[in-house]
Amino acid sequence: MSDYAATRDRVEHYFDRSATKVWERLTSDAPVSGVRATVRAGRDRMRDLMLAQLPDDLRGARVLDAGCGTGAMAVELAQRGANVVAVDISPALIEIAQKRMPANLAGQIEWVDGDMLEATFGGFDHALAMDSLIYYGSTDVAALLGRAAKRVKGKFVFTLPPRTPALMAMWRVGKLFPRKDRSPTMVPQTTAGVANALRIAGVNGRLSEIERVKSGFYISTALVFEGGR
Repeated sequence: MSDYAATRDRVEHYFDRSATKVWERLTSDAPVSGVRATVRAGRDRMRDLMLAQLPDDLRGARVLDAGCGTGAMAVELAQRGANVVAVDISPALIEIAQKRMPANLAGQIEWVDGDMLEATFGGFDHALAMDSLIYYGSTDVAALLGRAAKRVKGKFVFTLPPRTPALMAMWRVGKLFPRKDRSPTMVPQTTAGVANALRIAGVNGRLSEIERVKSGFYISTALVFEGGR
């Protein structure tokens, strides 16, 4: 099994069997603890930042929400008029997203459980992947962007954990002391490292860093990739 497939399977196991209730509460309006409140605020800020990279009017556009989780991004895209394919590796999270979807958007969002970049989903005008590439190394990220470049005409907006001293220390501890019941380990990245991996993989396009969001225990960097044509 490839590194990508093995990591994807760990992510599916974690979100479907270990963390469904946690993520259902975190992404709802229910009260949460101080730590989780900072994560919620950070994720809300990041979602707004990513959406700001796309036009306000998305009528007629087909947009991929890759790793849609419980569906907040997909709903906002649909409210702008987009036809959304919302994909997540976790059937349990897809079920929550379907239940939360406003009834008036039912015809605009297609919910799919499976690999977020499966070729059978067709072509898109834009794509977003919020915190769904964070578990993969730069080689896998470059390969995923290469696959996306063939089918995404416009922007692919995504997030990665930054390579800060604090995150690197946490990553090293996680590698030294693995536990089967823990969440999949994030892989800290630099924009230059991903750009180099894209070059090595022969993937043409422009990679740009937008902004870093830090809110308590949440820290992530938003980037945009536009494939060469």
